Amino acid sequence: MQLDGPRLEPKSGKAKQLVVFLHGYGADGNDLIDIGGVWQNLLPDAAFVSPHAPRPCGQAPVGREWFPLTFRDPNERWIGVNAAAPALNGFLDAELERLELPPEALALVGFSQGTMMSLHVGLRRPVAPAAIVGYSGMLVLPEDGDPEAFAAEIKSRPPVLLVHGDQDQLIPVQALMHAAQALATLEVPTQWHISQGVGHGIDQEGLRHGGEFLARHFAARK
Repeated sequence: MQLDGPRLEPKSGKAKQLVVFLHGYGADGNDLIDIGGVWQNLLPDAAFVSPHAPRPCGQAPVGREWFPLTFRDPNERWIGVNAAAPALNGFLDAELERLELPPEALALVGFSQGTMMSLHVGLRRPVAPAAIVGYSGMLVLPEDGDPEAFAAEIKSRPPVLLVHGDQDQLIPVQALMHAAQALATLEVPTQWHISQGVGHGIDQEGLRHGGEFLARHFAARK
């Protein structure tokens, strides 16, 4: 399955970095691409792309999903991220090649289910991305998985920023704490920010933190 979605060309005219937005369950690539416009002054050399997830959403008439959510199988998220990973990796490799960029010029930005995909795929890329920003999401772990076995899958340790609203009813803010703890165990450098009074969404403060985090880590790669 070939992924595609809306793109924003770099403000400077020549792409030196690639920022890939991964949307949440029931949305599509159009949901996040506008963030690229907000970040263009901070990241003038970045090309932005927001692929539509590969599957029509089971619960939304027009949206897409990276993997189905029925909540009947405790392991369905783990099965889901693994099933969706090859198509996403293929897309990332193709976009980097199209822009003639090295693999370390990549950053992943996810929201909700897209954060699950960003963390799953980003930590397993042969070359670490410059950074990963995860909004309102979680780190997916196998239900009965051995942490040692899980650690063996981690190929790269890019800097990660997790941002979550403290009023999130869909994925409670505790998911940020669990993810930060697990990432620390895996020796992945992690920062986090909790947005006060924010539900399952991204506020201006969260956007600012995300953009500045990417700008800082892209600059560190130069």
